[in-house]
Amino acid sequence: MPTTVRGRYFYWYMVKDIYSRKLVVNEVHEVESSEYACQLLARGCLREQTAGRPLVLHSDNGSVMKGSNLLMTLRDLGIEPSYSRPRVSNDNAYAEALFRTAKYCPMWPELPFETLAQAREWVMRFVRWYNEEHRHSGLKYVTPVQRHQGQDRALLASRARLYSEARQRNPQRWACGLRNWCLEEAVYLNPERPRLELRKQAA
Repeated sequence: MPTTVRGRYFYWYMVKDIYSRKLVVNEVHEVESSEYACQLLARGCLREQTAGRPLVLHSDNGSVMKGSNLLMTLRDLGIEPSYSRPRVSNDNAYAEALFRTAKYCPMWPELPFETLAQAREWVMRFVRWYNEEHRHSGLKYVTPVQRHQGQDRALLASRARLYSEARQRNPQRWACGLRNWCLEEAVYLNPERPRLELRKQAA
C-alpha cells in the first residue's frame, strides 16, 4: 500500500477463502515479517474454527511465505502449503480480482496513505464493505458473507423463482431464457486438465 514517503510501503496481510471470496482475516503492518504472517494465520484459524478440517494455503513464492517459521506454523495448524508456479505473476486469479476491486473501487484514496493508522482504518472499511455489502459478480451477486454462512442457496433459489414467475407473466421479454442462478459446490484455484474436461463434458 503506497505511502507519502517515496520508496516506503505498508503491507496488507490477508487470508481469502476462495470458496466464498470472504476476506477471513486482515492486518496492515510497516514491514513484511514471517512473525506477522504466522500470527495472522493462527488468528484466522481460531476465528474460523478450522481445527480438524483439511485446509490448503495457496500463496506466492515470497521468502516470508516459504520461510521455515510459516512452514512450521502451517504444520502445527494442519494446513497444507501450496505455491504459485515459478515466474507466473498472476497464478491466483482470485487474488488478482481482489486487488483490482480494491484499487479501482470508489473507496480507494486519491492520495497515498500518510500513517499506518490511516491505512489500517481504510482496510477495515474496505473489508467490511467487500464482505458484507459487495454483491460479487462471481457469486451470482450474493455477498461473500452470505456465501460463507451458507445463505446463498436460499437467496439464489428465491431469485430463480422470482425470475421464473416474471417469465410466465411476460414470456416475450424472456426470449433468451433465464439466468443461471446456481453456484458450483466445489471451487478450484487451478483445476487439473482431466477435471476441466469432465466439466466440459457435463455442460
